[in-house]
Amino acid sequence: MNTKSVSETLLQRRSIRRYEYTPATNEQMQFIYEAISNTPTSYNAQQYSVIDISDPDLKLKLYELTGQKQIKTCSHFLVFCADFQKISQAAKAKQLEMPEIYNTADGLILGTVDASLAMMSAVTAAASLGLGTCCIGYARTANPAAISELLQLPDHVYVVCGLAIGVPRELPDLKPKQPQSLIIHHNHYRTDSMASDLMNYDTEVTEYNATRSGSKTTNDWTGHMLDYYQEALNYNMLEALKHRGFNPKK
Repeated sequence: MNTKSVSETLLQRRSIRRYEYTPATNEQMQFIYEAISNTPTSYNAQQYSVIDISDPDLKLKLYELTGQKQIKTCSHFLVFCADFQKISQAAKAKQLEMPEIYNTADGLILGTVDASLAMMSAVTAAASLGLGTCCIGYARTANPAAISELLQLPDHVYVVCGLAIGVPRELPDLKPKQPQSLIIHHNHYRTDSMASDLMNYDTEVTEYNATRSGSKTTNDWTGHMLDYYQEALNYNMLEALKHRGFNPKK
């Protein structure tokens, strides 16, 4: 099984939304599973689980709930979950008291970080094999109750993000990312104004969207992100977490 160089894997990665009918092979998926399993996690607690969905009918139902067409056309759709169910069962098996870490903000952050790191392991592994991926946050926000029921999630498990994986049917242009001056801070957070760098980046994104191959838009970066944030204010994720058995108090 051939893999790409680290440089090509990381620096040429792009989101793929159109896939061939050719499925990812069992060997490729096993490599991705192994990469996921070897993810670094806080305290080695491994506070995450992954549901691999390859059943076409189930992918179609998830597509209908999220409106993300790449879910139904990809070879595998991986759902990354924060998971405190496993440690709860282990504590019960050893007749130990389970601290309610899942009812704290830090506990939610722990589970979310672990699941996110695992997803990046999968993205990197898949890209190294020449497979395409697309991270789908709507798996978390579109309809948490319905998706949790569909995936038969137990208490103290919640969806963090989904990942479509498949053989690419497209090679979109690389999206411009923020310059290192906005991302990498040295020894302390920047104390000067970032407005100029941000506006230059905003212009770069606007030009990219207007000239990229395929569908074109007039979207900038700043306004587009603020529109998303405004839409996201309608998500009631706290209520969704409570339905999953979480009740964060501090």
